[in-house]
Amino acid sequence: MASLKSSRSRGASHTGGAVKGSSKDAGTKFEENINVFKSDNFDADTFVQSKCQSLNEKEIRQLCSYLMDLKRSSAEEMRRSVYANYTAFIRTSKEISDLEGELSSMRNLLSTQATLVHNLTEGVHIDSLSDTDLEGSAANKVSNDEVGEPSDVEKWSRQFPDFLDVLLAERRVDEALASLDEGERIVSEAKEKKTLTPGMLLSLQSSIIERRQKLADQLAEAACQPSTRGAELRAAILALKKLGDGPRAHTLLLNAHYQRYQYNMQSLHPSSTSYGGAYTAALSQLVFSAIAQAVSDSLVIFGKETAYTSEIVMWASKQTEAFAHLVKRHALASSAAAGGLRSAAECVQIALGHCSLLEARGLALCPVLVKLFRPSVEQALDANLKRIEESTAALAAADDWDLTYPPTASHQSGRTPAALGGMMAHQHKLSSSAHRFNVMVQDFFEDVGPLLSMQLGSKTLDGLFQVFNSYVNMLIRALPSSIEDEANFQGSGNKIVRMAETEAQQIALLANASLLADELLPRAAMKLSPLNQATYKDDPRRGLSERQNRNPEQREWKKRLVNSVDRLKDSFCQHHALDLIFTEEGDSHLTADIYINMDGNADEIEWFPSPIFQELYAKLNRMAAMAADMFVGRERFATLLLMRLTETVILWLSEDQTFWDDIEEGPRPLGPLGLQQIYLDMNFLICFASQGRYLSRNLRRAVNDIISKALAAFSATGTDPYSVLPEDEWFTDICQDAMERLSGKPKAANGELSSPTASVSAQSISSATNLHSRSIVDLFPRLEILS
Repeated sequence: MASLKSSRSRGASHTGGAVKGSSKDAGTKFEENINVFKSDNFDADTFVQSKCQSLNEKEIRQLCSYLMDLKRSSAEEMRRSVYANYTAFIRTSKEISDLEGELSSMRNLLSTQATLVHNLTEGVHIDSLSDTDLEGSAANKVSNDEVGEPSDVEKWSRQFPDFLDVLLAERRVDEALASLDEGERIVSEAKEKKTLTPGMLLSLQSSIIERRQKLADQLAEAACQPSTRGAELRAAILALKKLGDGPRAHTLLLNAHYQRYQYNMQSLHPSSTSYGGAYTAALSQLVFSAIAQAVSDSLVIFGKETAYTSEIVMWASKQTEAFAHLVKRHALASSAAAGGLRSAAECVQIALGHCSLLEARGLALCPVLVKLFRPSVEQALDANLKRIEESTAALAAADDWDLTYPPTASHQSGRTPAALGGMMAHQHKLSSSAHRFNVMVQDFFEDVGPLLSMQLGSKTLDGLFQVFNSYVNMLIRALPSSIEDEANFQGSGNKIVRMAETEAQQIALLANASLLADELLPRAAMKLSPLNQATYKDDPRRGLSERQNRNPEQREWKKRLVNSVDRLKDSFCQHHALDLIFTEEGDSHLTADIYINMDGNADEIEWFPSPIFQELYAKLNRMAAMAADMFVGRERFATLLLMRLTETVILWLSEDQTFWDDIEEGPRPLGPLGLQQIYLDMNFLICFASQGRYLSRNLRRAVNDIISKALAAFSATGTDPYSVLPEDEWFTDICQDAMERLSGKPKAANGELSSPTASVSAQSISSATNLHSRSIVDLFPRLEILS
């Protein structure tokens, strides 16, 4: 018995390790498969022809599905790569834009300096003229002054500075801009036609530059005023851009919108008692409305120039990050710490909803929010899963393992019994702890929108599996004398669980785990699938299976759930197999003595299956009756459970080396009666396993192995085994009679059974060399039919 326990522990540990390592191997294999598409010499046509030449329709469909998975993975990898380098790209674009602005300013300065140098050169040239020329020129000038008045251009140039000062004082921006443009035109014409003296030209240019700078300062000051809004702000920024200072104008525009929503935020006073969703909604409205308005103004005034679009993306990202930090501090932090996943999810959903409206304006800022909100949501997710685990464990400590319908089904008011019965037909019976587990999981998946948008689907499924696995560990511990290794219960702590003493309670453990793993948890997890739920309203079961088939990740997750249930099934079968085979003192019910001592008994033998096989048959009948009520609609699981239990008992007998050493080597040889009893027991096993649909390939293989060993042990005495074995009909009649008597059915009036010696075949095979010429199928015709 000790050796059996140790081998079971090692087997369970090995199985657990294999499951843990499978995900890593799958990831490595996927990376190797995708490398072929990364090559620079990849030829799509050649690749498809090499794959499709010898493929049938099913394999081509599988290849198409595989290529679609690669396409989705490639798109996701590209999105991550772009997002990872997007900040650096925007920063570089901003630096290039700033550099271009500085080069433009330097160009203007150099142009102004060149004009000044040119004018100074002309002035020095005039001063260097000879005195005669100067006197002549002065005389001519006096003569001209005496003869005529100044030209119109000269008059205009003298009046222009005062006129501009008036326009600037009255803040007539449009007229001032038009006048500055006219002054630039006059200066250009005066240079060409020499209509102004160098001194007057230099004075006019200085006046224009001075007034242009003064107008720019006035516009910048107006843009910075909190009272400047809407059309007035846009007009000031547009005028500043027309003055040639676009980068400064764009920065002032963004700063104006920032100052405006900062001023509006002063009315928000978050506190520890405020509702996080309301605060998030109000703050989102302020922040993202300001960003949207800034984007609109930028597009209207500056268009889609790269320098300005890059700056506004950087600015919007910065404001979004500041918004996320405020939401985390005043709304998410408390919810995440307390495990309030729904509150945290609602805040995230509100923020993402407002942020997604900016996508129509060309800004995709949701990834920024997802990155910043993800740690808080993960914290809330972990705390929520921990609460489910602890609440279920507390109920498991007092669970009576009695299967009932959900409490809500028995408290429906205003319903007729017929309506109530119809509603309960679509519900499932579970124990109290399993009902609580299911309700909490369903509530957990009530709002999973943020989990999908934040790509937390895989983490959610993995966390839920860990919680379910912990619950299965408690169910295993509820089995009396559980031989499961304590190392498999890491993470479950020293939780107390109520023992399942009766067979009905122990089967209820399996009903809990199997129903949760096969139907309830996968159905809840379907909310994490982006597929349209409305498509499958008419047929929920069809919808569940089809959605699972189209989602490989959830298929693998369901396999993990089923593997966890298999651990409970193995513990259940080993517990009942040990209960059949061993006494409370540790002695075995199934020893070689019951067969090798039969030939030394002179009393008349009443042929009947051995007691342990009678007890196995009775146990299977009892469990089948219980399972029929507990596994409604899931009869296959009950059949596989009883099949596994039957296999466990027979495999133990087939592999018990002590038993076969006694059969083959003594203390006395196996006699004819012992061989007939072994043959009868195996025939009885085949009969009731076939009747109950428990006959599996493993069971047939084990039975064949036991018969072969028994025949070989008897042949070692020098006697042909077939000469002492009755006909198959004799064994069949005894088995049928035994099943009728053990099941309580009245015995058929077909007379008493004849002696086995009277049914021995007249055509016995005397040669020992023909021992293996007859197959086990010849001995059991029923096996041939079932195979």
